Amino acid sequence: MSDTEEEFYSAERWQNWLDRLRDEELDPEDEDSARLLYNLQDDVAIAVAKIVSAYDDGELDEATALDELESIREVVLSEPAFDDEDKKMLVEGVQTSLVAVFYSADVYVSNGPADEASVDEYVEAAAAAESEEEFDRALELAACAGSRLFDGDEVDLSITEELEYGPLTDWLSGLDSLQSALATPEVIDEDEDA
Repeated sequence: MSDTEEEFYSAERWQNWLDRLRDEELDPEDEDSARLLYNLQDDVAIAVAKIVSAYDDGELDEATALDELESIREVVLSEPAFDDEDKKMLVEGVQTSLVAVFYSADVYVSNGPADEASVDEYVEAAAAAESEEEFDRALELAACAGSRLFDGDEVDLSITEELEYGPLTDWLSGLDSLQSALATPEVIDEDEDA
């Protein structure tokens, strides 16, 4: 791996978040718990945004950028080691959200922003695919929508109000984190009090 790997994200950083979650009383209905989970998700989205920004700025070539994304993905998407099944499910929800973030970045770095439709059209098509239980296609379309975020487009999350809860709502949550990260790529301190 390159020397810049630690700059973007580290296994230790992810583990610090997991350790903090392990120590907290988590209730998804509680605002502080929800904020902690969103901060975890946003922290990873910021790292992804920084990799793509470094690629856009010519600091990373395509292969290196894709390697950096894969390196973080391996850390973040590995099965969380929690004895508490509820906490494990909450982390898995965050991981599901981040799948769309990683896939969107891969699409963008490999091919540039998807250009066959608008963000909203891609999201609507993803919702239609999900309703037909074509989950791989729905993820692909969500990633196309996400790839456009790197080009300055925005996703309108009001569509989530019309969706039944499913993978797409999680993926859109991830894209919301990515959109925020691209707007204000600030590092979230995992030791910060929620």
